[in-house]
Order: sequence, then structure tokens, then C-alpha cells
Amino acid sequence: MRARPISREALVEELAELISAGPPGSWVRVAVDGAPSARPGSLADDLVAPLRLRGRPVLRVSAGDFLRPASLRLEYGRTDPDAFYDDWLDIGALRREVLEPLDPGGSGRVLPALWDSAIDRAYRVPYEELAPGGVVLVDGTLLLGRGLAFEVSVHLWLSPGALERGTPEDEKWRLPAYRRYEREVRPQETADVVVRADHPRRPAVLVGDAAGT
Repeated sequence: MRARPISREALVEELAELISAGPPGSWVRVAVDGAPSARPGSLADDLVAPLRLRGRPVLRVSAGDFLRPASLRLEYGRTDPDAFYDDWLDIGALRREVLEPLDPGGSGRVLPALWDSAIDRAYRVPYEELAPGGVVLVDGTLLLGRGLAFEVSVHLWLSPGALERGTPEDEKWRLPAYRRYEREVRPQETADVVVRADHPRRPAVLVGDAAGT
């Protein structure tokens, strides 16, 4: 694979064009995937305004608001990388409450947040109706390879060194989970768009057979 340097602004515009390219009346489910130090939530936030300028209603969802309760998530302790990989995200709830309502013929009725992991209780937020042609932008980590339905997937890739440097000391126990993700899911081959994010203001789009080109 080769890297095509791009400005952050141009990257956002390219992604907005890609996401908007589908039929105007069809919902588009977008994953913005990456380790927290790659700041997938920031990129998802940056896409909101350009998509709305293109006439697409937008709903932002964070996978971090669909974690399982602590009694299940932390059953094997707070620093188990395999539990972090396999058990933290409530995949069924994310599918049921966010993605399946946007299937063809779906209701369009999306729950934007389910579980507040900071206080370990359910959010009290209402469902939102996403108009036909709308886009749901879901940011998170370890999102690919789980059978979740996304029309567009973007993976923010970090080199091993950048990933280790960007991971806080109290979260370095998660590094084996990220390595497992690279090994088992191979997000550079799975995602529709792969962005090298070692330097947040100097991204590069990875181009090659593995990046869907």
C-alpha cells in the first residue's frame, strides 16, 4: 500500500462526497473506526456539517455509549484485553437500536445513546427519527469484523509506535487487543477507506488493493 498525503480539510470533503454519493432517499450507515488516540470521534464530528450542506440529515452516535453494564463488561477484571475485545461493546444493542432501524424498509427510529458507562446506568434519551436519505455516523474502536451493517467504513490506522505513544499509561493494557484486531480483522483490508493517522493534522489515505482500490 502507498500513502497519499491529504489535508484534514480535504479528507473531510472527500469522505463527505463518498458518503453522499448513494441514492438520495437511502439511509447511509457510516463507521469511523480507530483506537481512541486516532480520534475517530473528532473525524465523525467534522463530517456533520459538510454532509448537511449536501442535503443529508445527520445523526451522531458513539459506540462508547453502547457498552455493556460493568457487571458484564468487567467480569474478568478491569484490565483484561480479551474481555475488552470481546465483551465490552454491546453489539446486539448497537445493531438493534441504531443500525437495523436503517435497513431498507426500516422505521428510521434510532436510539442515539443507551448506556452511560461512567455512572453505569441507562441514559434517559428519546429515540430520534432520521429522515430518509439521512446519515448515521458511528465512531468507535474495534467496530469492524463484527457483522455490523455499514454502507461506508473508515478506519483510522496508527503505526505500532504511534499507537503505543498515543495510548495513556493506564490504558496500555489494551494494546494486545488492538494487535489482535490488526491480526484477526485486518481493518486495512476490511475498511472502505483507510487513513494513516499518526499525525492528526497530516493524514494520508492508504491506497492499494487492500484499501478497496
